Formats: sequence, C-alpha cells, structure tokens
Amino acid sequence: MFPHNPTVTDKILQLKGPIFVFGASGFIGANLFDQIFKVRKDCYALTHDATKAWRLKLLDVPAENVIHCDITSLNSVRETFDHYKPKTIFNLAAYGAYSKQKNVNLTYDTNVTGTVNILETCTSETVYIHAGSSSEYGFNCTAPKETDRVEPNSHYAVSKVSGAYILEFYARVHNLNTLNLRLYSIYGGWEEPDRLIPRLVEETRKGSLPPLVSPDISRDFVYIDDCVEAFVQAALKVDKTIRGRSYNIATGQKTTMRELVDVAIEEFNIPQKPVWGSMGNRQWDLSDWYGDPTAAETDLGWKAHTSLPSGLRQTANWQIQHDYQGRILPAFATPTLNPVITAIIACYKDAQAIPFMYDRLVKTFNEMKVRYEIIFVNDSSPDNTEEVLQPICEKDPNVIAITHSRNFGSQSAFLSGMEISTGDAVVLMDGDLQDPPEIIPQFFEKWQQGYDVTYGVRVQREMAPHVHFFYRTFYRLFRKMSYINIPVDAGDFSLIDRKVVRELVSLPETEQFLRGLRAWVGFKQTGVDYVRPERMFGVSTNNWTKNIWWAKKAIFSFSFAPLELMSYAGFVLTGLSVLGILWQIIARIFNFDPNTPYGLSTVIVLVMFFGGINLLGISFLGEYVSKIFEETKKRPKFIRTKVRKGDRLYKTASEIRTFSEARKSK
Repeated sequence: MFPHNPTVTDKILQLKGPIFVFGASGFIGANLFDQIFKVRKDCYALTHDATKAWRLKLLDVPAENVIHCDITSLNSVRETFDHYKPKTIFNLAAYGAYSKQKNVNLTYDTNVTGTVNILETCTSETVYIHAGSSSEYGFNCTAPKETDRVEPNSHYAVSKVSGAYILEFYARVHNLNTLNLRLYSIYGGWEEPDRLIPRLVEETRKGSLPPLVSPDISRDFVYIDDCVEAFVQAALKVDKTIRGRSYNIATGQKTTMRELVDVAIEEFNIPQKPVWGSMGNRQWDLSDWYGDPTAAETDLGWKAHTSLPSGLRQTANWQIQHDYQGRILPAFATPTLNPVITAIIACYKDAQAIPFMYDRLVKTFNEMKVRYEIIFVNDSSPDNTEEVLQPICEKDPNVIAITHSRNFGSQSAFLSGMEISTGDAVVLMDGDLQDPPEIIPQFFEKWQQGYDVTYGVRVQREMAPHVHFFYRTFYRLFRKMSYINIPVDAGDFSLIDRKVVRELVSLPETEQFLRGLRAWVGFKQTGVDYVRPERMFGVSTNNWTKNIWWAKKAIFSFSFAPLELMSYAGFVLTGLSVLGILWQIIARIFNFDPNTPYGLSTVIVLVMFFGGINLLGISFLGEYVSKIFEETKKRPKFIRTKVRKGDRLYKTASEIRTFSEARKSK
C-alpha cells in the first residue's frame, strides 16, 4: 500500500510550518520537538513553566524557540497563535498520567479545557494531532479496536476520553483536521528516570535489577522513535476522510513484566534473579494492557519497527551518550541545577565599565556552569555606551543591548530588561560595578535552596563615614515608616525568580520603586551580605539632591507616615490652641495672671507657626496627589528606540514590538 517509505527526516520536511509542540517539556514532547528541530528551525516548544523544563534546558534549545503558554487560558493561547500563526500543532500537554499527579481539577483543566482552547484557535488550514492515551479504554484494555467501547477507570482516563470526543466534534462540526493518537507504553530517551524502563536499563547497565511489580502485568511497549514517526505520519495523512478519528499507537504485542525482565537479563547478561511484587501499582493498573494497531497501519501507514531488545539497547546507549548519572538524574531531581540566568544591567555613564562588567559576568557564569543571558540597558547615556555594546553583542549571541529614547531612570531600565528576559531567574545590577558579579554565586545558592528573591545587603560602603551613616540611618527610619517590611541596607542588586519577575512586570504602576515592590509582592526572600565598592570609573551620578529625591520616592510610595504625622500634629496643635484660648479668657476674667501675653508679636508668631504647619501639611498632601496625577496619565514606563541581539538590530517601533512580544511570551 505504501511502496515509497521516506525517512522520518523527509517526512518532517513535508510538514506545514510553523510547527507548535505543546507539552514539549515532557518526555514524548521533548523527543518530538528535538527530532523536528534538528531538521527545521520553525518549530517551537511550548510549555506552561519553562523554569521546570529540564529536558529543554539539557537540549540547549534557543530561547527564541521556547514559548511560555498557559493552555488553560484562552487569551494566552490566542495571543500566541496571533503572533506565530502555526500551521501544524502537536498537543502533548497532559496532566494526571502519573500517580504523583493527584490534582483532579488540574487534570480536567489541562486535558479538557486546554484542548478546547487550542481547538478554538485553530483554523481549517491547521493540522492538529492530539496525544491521547490507551487508558481511555480503561477496563476494556485487552487489544481493543478503536471502534470498541471505552470504559475509563480513572479521572485521567475520563479526561482523555473527553478530549477524544472533543476532537471528533470539532472535526465534524468545524471541519478541523484533527486526529487522536492513543499512545500505549512509550519508552526511550528523556523518559522520567523514576519510571520502569529507565530504572530497569539504568540498573542493568550496572549489572543488577531494580525492584519490580507483579510479573503477570502486561504492557504494549513502543519505542520513542516509532512514536515520533507516528505523530509526523498522522500530520501528513490527516484529511477529511479520517479527521476526528482515534488511532492506537501500539505494537500489538502483549509483553508481561516477566518477559520484559527476561529480555533485559538476556540483552545485558544479568546474573541476578528478579525480586517481584516489591513496588506498588497504580490503582487503575490492569493485567492485560495491549493494543490493536491495525487501523493505524491501514489509514496512516504507520507501524512500530523497533523490537523490544533493540529498544532497550538503544535506551542504554542513550543513557551512556547523555551522561545519565552526571546530567540527567541531577537535572530531573532538581530542575534548577541547569537554569538560564539573566543579568540585567542599567547603564548610564558606564561605558568604561561595561567591558569589565561583561568579562566578569561571563567568567562568573562559566564558573557556576549555568547558561546565561546578559541584557545591557542603555538609558540614553550621553557617553559612547552604544558603541561599546555593539561589538560585545556581535561577539556573544547571549547578549542583548537595549537603547531608550531618553533617560527614564534605573527603575525603568530594570523593568525594560525584565520584560524581555527569558531566564529562569534575573539578576539586577548597576552598570558601574558597584554591584560585584562575584556575589551572584551566593545569590544562586540561596535560589537553589528555595528562595524566590535574594537581595544584597550592604554591610559596608566604600565611602565617607558620614555619608555611610546617613544611608544607614535613612534605611532604618524608612523601614519603621513603611507599611511593609522592607529590608534595611538592600538596594536593587538581587536575584529574582521568574515567577516573581512576571508579577513585578505586570504591576500597573507608572512610577516604580523596585526594592519596595520586590518586598511588597512577597514570596520567600532572604539577604546576602556584601561590601559595596566604590565606582570603578568616573564620578557617581548620585548627589545630595538626588538622594533626597530617592528618599521622597521611597517614603511617598510605601508610607503613609507623613499624612499620619500631620494628622497627629493637627490634633495636638488644635488642642493646644483651645487650651491657650481658654487660658486667655480665664486669665482676663479672673485677672489672676497679669503676665498673660498679648499683643502683635504673639499673633505674628502664632500665624507663622500655624501657617508653616499648614504649608507642610499641604506639601505632604501634594506629594501624594502628584503621584495620583502621574499614575492617571498611564504613560509608558520607558520607550525603546533600538534593540540589538547578536548581529541583528531592531530599530523601528514595529520590529522592537515584535521582538519584545516574542520574548514576553516565554
């Protein structure tokens, strides 16, 4: 029926692009994305939480090809589709397949609502291939045909059955090209290390066997490469004659656990005898679980080619090639062991320091053995900052240079970088090297311990003692005045987790005081002590006037103390005035105090005193009103005029907007 059998590479080239792989951070999704991306670059990995996508990190997928998308949100899906306009969609996003995934609501939100949201956004030109599950058959699990009755026996199975019927509905009513692939026991590279076959192969490579379930339970094992080919083949074969159908992706061979272990023992020459029944089964596990792949071969031209012994051997080779003990197991146990860290540097009159900052950052990140992204924000610096950044960007594709239309201030510069950053965590730094890059490993260590925000605490500043004293005094007074707990001696220098970055960027405030907002959003926070050195080059842009401005910005953003002070002063002075009037009246009537003051001087002093109090109160009130006025304008926090990444320069507003939106979606 199929005389010509093109290679998988040829088939991938025939797919309509761009290509979306939802659930690309999972086992099957990562393999599917990896094999497609090796052939063509218009394939995008979509994941709901890139910070935990350990497979994509180990695959070293470029940030531009990883998209953050929450499929439970229709707006999130629509925005992503509007921007990229995908033509082929593989949906492998799922929740509830593993016994540790027990959130019932999330099972239905992901597997049912998520499916509907994606299908609602598809067009008649879109090809949509859905990852179903053999668990849809449930109790009817012994070699069922696709036309046989489904009898789901778990919430996960019910949700996947719902997904299958949803696909059929959209195919019949909306003429969408959709297929549902009911996957059996897929195994191979990138599978979770705590699953049966990865554990079995890992132990047999050491010459032993892991604890095993009942020897009589059976499965239908399909090697991952065959599964990937099934998805590609389905995308090429779907048409109006078969759309909406479900197909079994299985070998058709019943393999008991005893037979599986016997194959492994023979393939890897294991002398040990297996110990059975020492691992608990899932409550929905049934004994005879294998499929009938006849329809897949007839309609899609697909069948499994990899035998079980060959698949186990290929899995073992994959573990060896990927340094299973040194890379895969640690990354699976702790996803933050292989993160991307974004350093955001606010630059103003820092051209001389930038090359030193870059060299020290790269050296630090390399010593930490983490991937990095460095974003320099040129906040309309009057020096040659732009010329200094250009060769650095051209040399290192991990560096981005942003130029603002005018000097918006360091807070806006940080937000500009945070908005387009893609790292699992960001580090905020001033460009004058007063925030030493060598402190970042200490921040990183705290982050790995579970802290969402780690800020630098300036235990000592290399400056005049009296200036240091005033800084310390202000921070302590500000902490007492503020309505939130703001750490003392902590500036902007900090490491902030991706989820906290998203919250900070989404805040609607026009005028931002980040170290205050960082405390306001909450999450788990801690500090790291360091000595803040002097500026390496030039003269500090701070002066007493600017410091007073910073103090006012902090106080009037996070404290009501001035208003409360004036309220208390009003009560006290009003009370004293009433007492003074009563004293004057009583003294005159009863004439018991002939020295009671009267005259013009008294009136002048009182008028000036109360007039000063009134003016002070009005000025305090005016500060708050001015902030309200500023917020009501809703002006942008910054305006970018140029963005440079690698050897590409984005200059027009539309180019910059496209670049920013693409990175914000991650």
